[in-house]
Amino acid sequence: MEMQSLEFAQLVFDLALIQCFLTTFPSLHFGMRMLRAQLARCTVPMATRACASRDSAGSAAGGPVEAAIRAKLEQALSPEVLELRNESGGHAVPAGSETHFRVAVVSSRFEGMSPLQRHRLGHAALSEELAGPVHALAIQAKTPAQWRENPQLDTSPPCLGGSKKTRGTS
Repeated sequence: MEMQSLEFAQLVFDLALIQCFLTTFPSLHFGMRMLRAQLARCTVPMATRACASRDSAGSAAGGPVEAAIRAKLEQALSPEVLELRNESGGHAVPAGSETHFRVAVVSSRFEGMSPLQRHRLGHAALSEELAGPVHALAIQAKTPAQWRENPQLDTSPPCLGGSKKTRGTS
């Protein structure tokens, strides 16, 4: 059955929300299994896409903000590759925050565009998140050919807590 992209985005969001609460409410495992089964029936063309999500510790994770980012970028850019990394844990924010992200988006829509034009597309798709919960967003917007040359998500430098100090100095 063909699923509308809004319905798909809602399923992804619901799944991410349930995953956030699994440690507190183990009974949600059943709900998560049901949502995963619904997602598996979706005919959204993602079989050729390498979509990964990692938090700053490198483990698979995802909260509601990350799910919204993923869904909106999928809808706006139809990426071949979409990698998200929640880097909030490396900043002075409460545990479990979703405020700092690094994103790699690989799309043929970027052909012939300048880096600035590519970033504007990403920022336009995520305008609500950037106006609200997301404080920092690093975007690597590449064409498929550029991604084949260097297929990895960059690493952000360590957070200095908003100061101009370098690590190890007082």
